[in-house]
Amino acid sequence: MPIFNLFRKKSPAPSTDHWDEILLEHVNFYEKLEPRERLFFKLRMQAFLDEIEIETIETEPTETDALLIAASAIIPVFQFPDWHYSNLKTVILLPEHFNEDLEFEGHGNGRRIFGMVGTGKWNHKMILSKEALYHGFKNETDKLNTAIHEFVHLIDKMDGTIDGIPHALLEQSYVIPWINLMHEEMERINKDKSDIRHYGGSSQIEFFAVAAEYFFSRPKLMKRKHPDIYQMLSKCFTPDQE
Repeated sequence: MPIFNLFRKKSPAPSTDHWDEILLEHVNFYEKLEPRERLFFKLRMQAFLDEIEIETIETEPTETDALLIAASAIIPVFQFPDWHYSNLKTVILLPEHFNEDLEFEGHGNGRRIFGMVGTGKWNHKMILSKEALYHGFKNETDKLNTAIHEFVHLIDKMDGTIDGIPHALLEQSYVIPWINLMHEEMERINKDKSDIRHYGGSSQIEFFAVAAEYFFSRPKLMKRKHPDIYQMLSKCFTPDQE
């Protein structure tokens, strides 16, 4: 199974002059930024690509692959200029959805995983489906972005535990209110009384990541339909705008 590496740490940093065209085509978050913010966003992306290896399996890597992965990493931590994903070394991009053994070919082999943060031998690695990566930026109505979902898991993991409580971002005084909000909405989800994706009702871990997808994909809709959750996620991801 051939493995291709797109950006190697020892390679010269690529020019970002043409990134605007790609980002404006694919990344709605970037389109809404002011010119100075766009420059800062690209600098953050470049720093990410200098630090993190991106590998593709059985598909030739493209620059757009790398840019969408980097954008997914920076979007949730854009308000934190010194943020580094110290718990990540490599992103592995598979062509399609996959199973727990990273098999993505054939049918009927449990290929239901769109992305995951690795543990054990896959520790410090993230595995993503290329199909899911592009869908997350193509569809602007389904509140789904797999890559952002997985980077939010890494943010959650920064305190050593993935538990749906982002201690690295959320002030301690908001932890109990956030836990209460999660469980109230998870109950609604599991009773089919919420428009938050059903997967969010499976655990605190998944609720936080699913709600974050919603927050970044459809912020105006979340603010209208889930004002308390929107406000709490704003305290996490955009505290300077509070």
